[in-house]
Amino acid sequence: MTSRDIVGRAPTPPTGTRDAVGTRPGRRYPWLVFALAFGLLLSDYMSRQVLSAVFPVLKTEWSLSDAHLASLSSVVALMVGLLTLPLSLVADRWGRVRSLVVMAVVWSLATLLCAVAGNFHEMLAARFLVGVGEAAYGSVGIAVVLSIFAPRVHAALGGAFMAGGSFGSVVGVALGGSLAVQVGWRWSFTAMAVFGLLLVAVFRAVVSERKLDEYAVEPRPPAVGGGRAPFASLFTSPALLCAYIGGGLHMFTPAVLLSWAPSYFNRYYHLQADEAAATAAVFVLLIGSGMVICGIISDRFARSGSSRQWTAAVAFCVVALVCLSAGFGMTSGTTSLLLIGCGAFFAAGSSGPTAAVVTELSHSSARATGLGALTVANNVLGLALGPFVVGTLADHLGLLGALRLAPLMYAAAVAALLLGRWYHPAGKLRLARLALSTAR
Repeated sequence: MTSRDIVGRAPTPPTGTRDAVGTRPGRRYPWLVFALAFGLLLSDYMSRQVLSAVFPVLKTEWSLSDAHLASLSSVVALMVGLLTLPLSLVADRWGRVRSLVVMAVVWSLATLLCAVAGNFHEMLAARFLVGVGEAAYGSVGIAVVLSIFAPRVHAALGGAFMAGGSFGSVVGVALGGSLAVQVGWRWSFTAMAVFGLLLVAVFRAVVSERKLDEYAVEPRPPAVGGGRAPFASLFTSPALLCAYIGGGLHMFTPAVLLSWAPSYFNRYYHLQADEAAATAAVFVLLIGSGMVICGIISDRFARSGSSRQWTAAVAFCVVALVCLSAGFGMTSGTTSLLLIGCGAFFAAGSSGPTAAVVTELSHSSARATGLGALTVANNVLGLALGPFVVGTLADHLGLLGALRLAPLMYAAAVAALLLGRWYHPAGKLRLARLALSTAR
């Protein structure tokens, strides 16, 4: 497969001309867009997950319960869940690039407010604003990326893009924990904010709506007028609904690992805050690596039929369920860590396949909004619900007792994904009819 098979089309320029970044069109620009969008997703999750690294410090300094800590984490995901759909809809019409720039500026400035928070309530308000800024970045960012790459690599790219969340969490947790011990927890937030502001300036200088349209795999309909699918079409397809629900439920346990791994190593392996954060970062890195590799595997597996993306997603959930249940179910030690590591690798592996399915079954004019609906489910059912439920249970059962229950959510995810596979042919037929009706 050549790069021309993977990236979108590009115009043929006059001899000697170069594109905005000094490379031949059709080859490198789509990958540059991917790299910058991926970098902003790193910043997104660095700002979101740096809080986990300073959980032990804040718990002691402000005398917080686990439920209080969980609320600081979950409020971000909750706002993402509430605002993703309306902001994705705005981005589809107002301009995806402009929307991404505004989002990144908002979450970076809100992260600076976290650095100067003086108590729990001020931190909660600042985290609320972080969630507002991050609300639709995942859905709009991935829609921008997938619009300039061929469908045959959508699961791999979708998994790789969303893995930026895990990789950003690694940096946020590891660097945040180190800075908290060396120079104070407030500098942990400051560093994340500065990185985000610098990166968004580069993104704004390089990426534009005009360039994206030139490289698009299929033309994007105008913001107003014919050719646009109705908003309701994203919620009348049973296959799409199953993808949203299954994708969201499968993110429950990865969200728990992202938020509570540093505290787990601090309490049960007796590591200091920076050591616990560094150890947790290894497992978060496994989550991100698994998202990329599972996406590649899923694309290869689905070459003989796109419905096999559902099967791959189910398989990844089952492996994670078995390994994490066994790992947290035994006493601390090498075997437990190996099983938890294996489970972490597959924990979010279904992200790529579910994103590919949603992309395939959504009309091109509403793709960012469709991926926004998936992001809502990921955040409400996973990233918001997971850490909060486990934090609340930890106050009654202990953190380890709560972690042992978390993987059971994969069973519900598997049920939704299997149902979605059964509805997949009907979903493709429904989309074909929708495409005909909007083309008239």
